[in-house]
Amino acid sequence: MNSPGSPVVIARQLTKSFEGKRVVDGLRFDIRQGEFVGILGPNGAGKTTTLRMLVGNTPPGAGELSVLGFVIPAEGRAMRARIGVVPQQDNLDIDFTVVENLRIYGGYFGLSEKALKARIPKLLDLAALTDKAHARIGQLSGGMKRRLSIARALINQPELLVLDEPTTGLDPQVRHNIWSMLRQLQNEGLTIVLTTHYMEEAERLCGRIILMDRGRILADSSPQALIRDHIEPHVLEVHGVNAESWRSSLTLAGGQRCECIGESIFHYGDDLEALVRSLDAWDGVHYVYRRANLEDVFLKLTGRDLHDA
Repeated sequence: MNSPGSPVVIARQLTKSFEGKRVVDGLRFDIRQGEFVGILGPNGAGKTTTLRMLVGNTPPGAGELSVLGFVIPAEGRAMRARIGVVPQQDNLDIDFTVVENLRIYGGYFGLSEKALKARIPKLLDLAALTDKAHARIGQLSGGMKRRLSIARALINQPELLVLDEPTTGLDPQVRHNIWSMLRQLQNEGLTIVLTTHYMEEAERLCGRIILMDRGRILADSSPQALIRDHIEPHVLEVHGVNAESWRSSLTLAGGQRCECIGESIFHYGDDLEALVRSLDAWDGVHYVYRRANLEDVFLKLTGRDLHDA
C-alpha cells in the first residue's frame, strides 16, 4: 500500500494517436494517494483514452506512465490486480445473482472462499443491496445495477478506483445515493478517479479537477480555485420573449461581461444587483441570479460550440 500522499499515478508527456490524429497530446500530471480527481472535458477531449491508458486497456503511444509503481503497459497485468474499474456501461452477468456476480468476480483475483465470505457482506451493505443478495440482475433497477458495479470493482480491496461516467442516465435520487457511496470510500482513504459530464457531480465530489480539451490539459486545480481564478463571481441568466429587448436597453458597467447563447443571455461580474433590479420593469423575462460554478468555468475554457466526438 502506498503511504499517504505518495504518487499513485505518474504521467509524463503521455501521448496517443489514432489514424494519424493525436487524441492525447503530451499530458503531464500526478495523482496522489487519497485524492478524488475528476477528469473533465467535452466530447473528443481525450479523457476516455486517458482513462483507458491509465487502467492498462490502451498502451500509450509515447511518454511515460506508471500506476501504483507499475510501469504501463509492461506491468499492466500486475497493476490491474490492484485497481478497481467501473466502466461506463454495466457489464454484470445477467445469468447470476448479485452474490454470484461478486463471488465469480472475486475469483478472477484469486480470492479464497473464506476471504469472499468476509468481504461480500460488507460490499452488499456499502451498496445498500443486502436485501437483494439473491436477486438476479434482471430484477434490479438501473441504480441497483450501478451500485453493484461499484461494489464489484471493490471486491479486491483496490488501492485505486477508476469510474467512467458512473451516474449517466440515473435519476437524481440514485445519483445522490451513489455520491454518498463514493464520498464514504474517499473518506476511508481510497484514491478515486472519475470522468463525468455532470459538473455538479464533479464540483461536489472532487477535490481536484483536470480539465481537458483537444488532448491537452487546460486547467488542473480544485473546483473552488478554478471558479475563483477563471470566472467572475456572479452570474445572471436571463431568457424569455423580451430578454433581447431588455439586453438592448442596457449599458453595461465596467467589469461586466455578457454572452448570448441560444435564447439565453449570460451576464458575469462582481456585482450584478443593478441588472437584477432592472428586470422588474420587464414582463416576459425570466432570470436566475447565482454564484458562478464549475460549469461556467468549463464553458469559458472549452468554448460553447459543440465538439465532434
